[in-house]
Amino acid sequence: MKNSRHTAAQDPKELLSELQALVVDAEKMIGESAGEATEGVMDALRSRYENVSERLTDVYANTKKKVAAGAKYTDTTIRDNPYQSLAVAAGLGLVIGLLLGRRGSND
Repeated sequence: MKNSRHTAAQDPKELLSELQALVVDAEKMIGESAGEATEGVMDALRSRYENVSERLTDVYANTKKKVAAGAKYTDTTIRDNPYQSLAVAAGLGLVIGLLLGRRGSND
């Protein structure tokens, strides 16, 4: 049961705010006595939880695919250009070392 607003490239901030709203609604229901909670409210809360859970699963799967693709691309690039990769890594190490050295001498 997919939500019509559902998109694979969901903004993480929007997803987080929706999760927070879900937690607030759940806390309200817990605060009320069991007799006051109607079946409709429980169904709405379950439905929102299922939608958020499904979207979070989709975001996780898409992120996992992107990380794996990035790792494969990086591996291929390093294997195709080993000397350039080594030079870039050494240059970055030098720059980071210089920055950390400056920061340590200011203390």
